Amino acid sequence: MAMVLPYMVLFYQSLGFNGPQIGLVSGITPLVTMLFAPFWTGLADASGRHRLILSLTLLGAVLTITIIPAFTAFIPILLLAVFYAAFTAPANAFADSATMYMLRDEKEKYGQVRVGGTIGFGISALLAGMLVEGLGLKIAFYGCAVLLLASLAFSQKLVHNPHRASQQAEADFRLLLVNPRWLLFLALAFAGGISIAGNNTYLFPYLNELGAPESLMGLAMTIGTLTEIPVLFFGHHLLRRFKPYGLLMLAMLLTAARLLLFAAADTPAQILVMQLLNGFTFPAMWIAGVAYVDEIAPPGLSATAQGMFGAMVFGFGAAVGGFVGGPLLETTGGRGIYLTFGIIVVLVVALAALGMRLLPKPRPQPVLINMDIQDGQDKID
Repeated sequence: MAMVLPYMVLFYQSLGFNGPQIGLVSGITPLVTMLFAPFWTGLADASGRHRLILSLTLLGAVLTITIIPAFTAFIPILLLAVFYAAFTAPANAFADSATMYMLRDEKEKYGQVRVGGTIGFGISALLAGMLVEGLGLKIAFYGCAVLLLASLAFSQKLVHNPHRASQQAEADFRLLLVNPRWLLFLALAFAGGISIAGNNTYLFPYLNELGAPESLMGLAMTIGTLTEIPVLFFGHHLLRRFKPYGLLMLAMLLTAARLLLFAAADTPAQILVMQLLNGFTFPAMWIAGVAYVDEIAPPGLSATAQGMFGAMVFGFGAAVGGFVGGPLLETTGGRGIYLTFGIIVVLVVALAALGMRLLPKPRPQPVLINMDIQDGQDKID
């Protein structure tokens, strides 16, 4: 992701695409993610073939990203971007559900595992900045293909939950879809997706407006990534202290503040300083969201529920950010993008907090006591 996604808009601009075209391709690809993440994960939960489906989708992503630089016209680029989004859609959900299954009784250590992705992101972002500055934008696509092949190799060691979804689990999942608390959670995930679009899609064009070279762009991404490490590594303490939903709300408040601070920036140096807040935004939101989903997902549908969460963040939320950001980039520039995104996140967080306050508190589940009398003694189970 770090190797290619931050450079996509710069690549589109180098091909002469206008604002609406950039907004279309940046917005439609997350919608594809929203559709295909639950499709692939649902297919895997129903068939029990998680490893096979993950391998095939990663291989499709490798082939697609490799041939994108060979085209310059808008329609072929749009179609290839759609295929790439479809193939990469389930990767996070598969990895997260497998990780939670492999951790078993130590699920709170998820953040310590996830920190590996953060380290990889930071190294790749710094490397990509230097490569792109020296060799041009196309090298980012080829570097991404190499790293996807590495992901394909490592994914063979993941252990997925072997249980297939039962009819009861599917009925429970339908109830989950109309649960107001789940819907409010998805609204917060949507706001998180808006912020993802700001960070992954429009940060580099904004830095370009401020006069930053490509190497500084990579440095900005690396700084933001390095600040994630302590948050992820000690995420289990944060989850114990705030609980998943509370940590999610805190992360979204800090996300809104960071977006608005970006809108107020005048120099690349100020952006670098504000990147120090990144550790308390996306990573805190993600570990809180993964933990919350793992708590409430019906048995046998963990990958499906994680897929819905990922689809809302990287799908619907990022799609809205992409569609809105493209025209704003052409008319108001990066400052207008971040101001708009910050206001949207503030409104969503406020509405979610109000909605949770108005909902009745969940009733505790009754404790069943089974008393058997054996040999004149009471035994309580």
